Parts: sequence; C-alpha cells; structure tokens
Amino acid sequence: MKKTRIAVKPWDAADHLKTRKDMAAYLEAAIEDGDPAVIAAAIGDIARARGMAEIARKTGLGRESLYKALSPGGNPEFATILKVVQALGLKLHVDAAA
Repeated sequence: MKKTRIAVKPWDAADHLKTRKDMAAYLEAAIEDGDPAVIAAAIGDIARARGMAEIARKTGLGRESLYKALSPGGNPEFATILKVVQALGLKLHVDAAA
C-alpha cells in the first residue's frame, strides 16, 4: 500500500480575521469561554491580524512586550487589554448574566 503525504501548515487564527465583525465575534467567543489566557491570546491573534507594530504605535507599548503579554502564556495587565482593545477599534461591553 502506497502512503500518501499530505502537506500541512500550522493553523493561525490571525490569517482568518479579515473584518472588524470577524474580530469582534472571535473576541466574544473567547470572552464567553471565560479563561483569561484564552481572552488574552484571542486579543493577541486579533492584534497580529491588524499588525502588531500598528497596535504598539497606537497604544504606546512596545511591540515585543505586546507579543509576550498577549501570548497564550502571557499575563497582561487589564490596562494593557483595554488599550489594545481600543486600538483595535473594538469595545468591551457587559450584559447581565442569565
């Protein structure tokens, strides 16, 4: 039996976040998950999709520190999250829990 080789590449969410609507839906899903690491990583994916250098410039934060803070193992301060979300042109909102 001949084995078939399949070419694969790592999946990156940032490659699929094209519009603000896509980005907002992705972040909403991460927030619904409730895991702070998932939320920070989702914000990092969105920032990479928009361009981390642009986000760094808009927030006044270092690009390298943003990559680190918004990685799955990062632990960003809430102020950093708010600055990045604002720079992305997104808003966080709260609804009453059911």
